[in-house]
Amino acid sequence: MQTSRRIFFNPTSLPGLRTKPQRRDFYHGGSTPRPRVGLRKDVWRGIRRESTETGEDQSGHIAAGFNEGILFFDNLFPLKLTWLLRYPLRSERNLPDLLNRFHSQTLSVLDPIGLVKQAIPASVPLKITEILPRLKDGGAFVKFSHPDAVTAKEVEGLVGRYLEENPVKPWFSPFRGIRTKLVVGKPWLEDLHRFPSCRIKVEFVPTSPGGQAAELSQETLYSLFRKYGKLAEITSQASDSKVLPKFAYLDFARLRHSIMARNCMHGIKISEAQGGGAAGTELRLSYEQKLKTHWIWDWLLNHPRVVIPAIAALTAIIAAAVFDPMRTFFIRAHVEHAFHLKDNKIYKWFKNQAGDIFTFRLHRGEEASLGAIFDDRKEVIDQLRTWLMETAETFIIIQGPRGSGKKEVLDEALKGRPNILNLDCKRIVEARGDSATISTLASEVGYRPLFAILNSMSSLIDLASQATIGSKSGLSETLDSQLKKILETTATALKQVALSHRNKDDKDASLNDDDWLEAHPEFRPVIVVDNFKTDEVAVVYDKISEWAAALTTQNISHIIFLTNDISYSKPLTKALPDRVFREIVLGDLTPEVAKKFVVTHLDQDEHDPTGEAVKLSPSIKHRDLEELDECIAVLGGRLTDLEFLARRLKTGQTPKKALAEIIEQSASEIMKMYLLTLDKGDRKWSPEQAWFLVKSLAEQENLRYNEVLLSNTFASSLTAAATNGEGVLEALAAAELISIKTHNGRPATILPGKPLLRESFKKIVDDTALRSRLDLAVLKELITIETKSIDKYENELTMLGGLPRQRELGPRIQFLLTNLAASQQKVEAWTKEVGALKKILAKEY
Repeated sequence: MQTSRRIFFNPTSLPGLRTKPQRRDFYHGGSTPRPRVGLRKDVWRGIRRESTETGEDQSGHIAAGFNEGILFFDNLFPLKLTWLLRYPLRSERNLPDLLNRFHSQTLSVLDPIGLVKQAIPASVPLKITEILPRLKDGGAFVKFSHPDAVTAKEVEGLVGRYLEENPVKPWFSPFRGIRTKLVVGKPWLEDLHRFPSCRIKVEFVPTSPGGQAAELSQETLYSLFRKYGKLAEITSQASDSKVLPKFAYLDFARLRHSIMARNCMHGIKISEAQGGGAAGTELRLSYEQKLKTHWIWDWLLNHPRVVIPAIAALTAIIAAAVFDPMRTFFIRAHVEHAFHLKDNKIYKWFKNQAGDIFTFRLHRGEEASLGAIFDDRKEVIDQLRTWLMETAETFIIIQGPRGSGKKEVLDEALKGRPNILNLDCKRIVEARGDSATISTLASEVGYRPLFAILNSMSSLIDLASQATIGSKSGLSETLDSQLKKILETTATALKQVALSHRNKDDKDASLNDDDWLEAHPEFRPVIVVDNFKTDEVAVVYDKISEWAAALTTQNISHIIFLTNDISYSKPLTKALPDRVFREIVLGDLTPEVAKKFVVTHLDQDEHDPTGEAVKLSPSIKHRDLEELDECIAVLGGRLTDLEFLARRLKTGQTPKKALAEIIEQSASEIMKMYLLTLDKGDRKWSPEQAWFLVKSLAEQENLRYNEVLLSNTFASSLTAAATNGEGVLEALAAAELISIKTHNGRPATILPGKPLLRESFKKIVDDTALRSRLDLAVLKELITIETKSIDKYENELTMLGGLPRQRELGPRIQFLLTNLAASQQKVEAWTKEVGALKKILAKEY
């Protein structure tokens, strides 16, 4: 429907286009005078049809009638402003408001429609009938009428030559002028969120429904589109593609060129003469967005064989250049206790000042009792201090059972030394999973930042790269390599700590670092490796041993191992095969020192929750101390047991009552940990083997090592994890149920793990119901073992019975019969015992 209303871009509403009449004439050719029709006011009033950015009557198209044509002028609006059209609030009614900013009085020089006026010379015979702006495309369609003597093509040539000779350049494009081309197709004026691109998709569609379109060759497309600008590439559809309609891609070198081609050529019909087939072919053009923003990412994804090793190398470089110095700094701070509040001078001053007001005597009893131990082991402490002042490229080992005072003696020997690094192997080994093990080791040495989560991510990347390129990326590291990296960084920090005491004014300042470290053992930091033992599974012990050997041989630090494992020398000898270790073996305290330890505890004042001292009466302090010697003889000289006894005596218990409760508690722990089968866990022994030792040691002071191995319970155990008798004894010794004494370097005697356990064993054996139950389990296992032996003998006798009678088979048959009879006698005897035990269990609770 046509209306008489004009929109904003109707030229009659623009003062800039109401020019003097002499500016425009129709040119009729030759020397015939040109009538002065110009751009008069009455001429502009001839435009009656409403047009918007979406075409006539919002149909999306504009049509040129008889003696009419359409020119497309580009570079009228800046393409950078097309982002404004992406907002949902933008609509056609906002367009006049937006363009009003271009047509304001202050911006009249920048009037884009005035550029159209400047681009059309007065000598060109045309009459403008309509102007349709295309803000997305940065241009406008200008519809014009022309006389019969001039064609639209000629009008295009006249305007084009004029613009070549007299360029019109907008304010936003000072180096590129306006261009114009004749619209030869049927442009589609859509206002969708489709924005210009250098790539145009050309679809070949039939000119009528049901017809057949021809696929144009690249040469034909080039000849049709080259006039609009330089073509970078023409890509035809794959020959085996079944996508309809057929299409081709045109890549223009410049965005303005693709805009001009799309607006001028959309909807053009290619005749048969031009290669469009018998029925002709219509070209349907649309912008195809090229994802140039992701070309780097695409390249990275498409070249994993180059990218993944490059990332691995870059990560290693960054780690070495940035994070390794940071980690070395934090390890040094951890060794030197730089961030420890208790080592701060200000904190120590406040603590000394507050000592006159507040009483810090809660642990004075423990300190005094430890003084008794230090007096007894003064020789060991002095020996340790002497070794730390000497240059010896070997380890210092302090071996002894738990509760023998290893840690206390070492702390006394190291008192006053500034640089000490404590490494607890138990925490590291007990960590679950590789990441937890690495994190625990890092926290022990102060290694940070760690980025533990990156290890899991790099493992996933490794799996993905192995699936894509057939090999690992190298980003992830094994547990072995990461432990090695942490320990190497720690070694670097320890060497810096040792060399930090070096002064340029020293008399030996000319020595190199290695010689200086060898000459000054007193400045080396001390590394205390606690809870070290032999473990065939854990790689941690081997790594720590190798690392400690390197530090020792390079004179970087002193290494002290604390262990309660008698076979500790296996990994250490492997790390330092040509060295003799410096060993200190600590055992239980002597009865005299043990008694002094307990009495010293009792002689100290207790404190109530308010801090007030509570005097213990002499009757509590020394009640029944005549029983103390007897109790200590049973309890032994373990610090933990003696301290437990002293605490019970402080509560008012008599020594015998306290000892009885300690024995009862120890017996309960033994039953739970070694004898009962409710929670086997990772036990390397069977309950029957543990009961055999408990029962035997309750009756005898010691057992012969080899005799125990020859017993049926150890030699033929039915438990899969307990078939190796020697391994079982080592595991029980590590668990401190027993202790193994050596003779000439070989295991010879088996004793209880500590003196207290002998009485605990006796208490367990005195329980009739428990003894009967455990004996029954042992007998059932023995019967099963002998039954298997009988089956073996019978099978062999059956096999021999099927052979021809030979004299040589007689001795073998007699041997089998003798063993069969002996096994049968054992089974019968044990079966009788089983019956008796069942009767006992039926009566006892």
